[in-house]
Amino acid sequence: MLAAHAIADLHDQLTRDWHTSSETSDAPSTDPAFLERVARQHRANFDLWHIEDEARTPGATDTDLARVKRLVDRTNQLRNDLTEELDRTLLAWLIAHQLPNPAAPLHSESPGLMIDRLSILALKIFHTRDEAERTGAPAGHAQRNRERLAILVEQRADLAACLDALWHETLAGARRFKLYRQLKMYNDPSLNPAIYRKSGPTARD
Repeated sequence: MLAAHAIADLHDQLTRDWHTSSETSDAPSTDPAFLERVARQHRANFDLWHIEDEARTPGATDTDLARVKRLVDRTNQLRNDLTEELDRTLLAWLIAHQLPNPAAPLHSESPGLMIDRLSILALKIFHTRDEAERTGAPAGHAQRNRERLAILVEQRADLAACLDALWHETLAGARRFKLYRQLKMYNDPSLNPAIYRKSGPTARD
């Protein structure tokens, strides 16, 4: 059901593909249904990464920044929703197999949140490798980015190993995880004062 190496491979493949084409490739997996959800969540991170780059463009106007900020909020909400969907999918599968063990120690981070971190690391690795190979860069730029790349690759390997360990321990009944809702407030017009104070008194009812 879950294999960290397949997730990392998919992240890398899709990141390469999306930088050269708008089309996605088939997920290399024995469980394409779950990896399709992984791909959708990674796409949200991919889009978010490049939308945020727009906000840092020199000469961006206030109108540009306002538009980008709203797009960032919508895309980040989608990213969090899809992260929660990953955990719901895994928990539904576990429940069907009389897991997780309710008496097992609780893990502080869910697989979905770990997959989200793996997704971001894949993007960092791609762009750092690109910078390490950039022609015409200032002196020392390539070496600095090769050093950063080595750190990122190690961090992803560590996180992938931790994800596999959590899943295997959950299957063995030695560990459990829960769905942790993000419960974002900024997009909810009934919870964000900056919105409901501008919408009139009826918005609070």
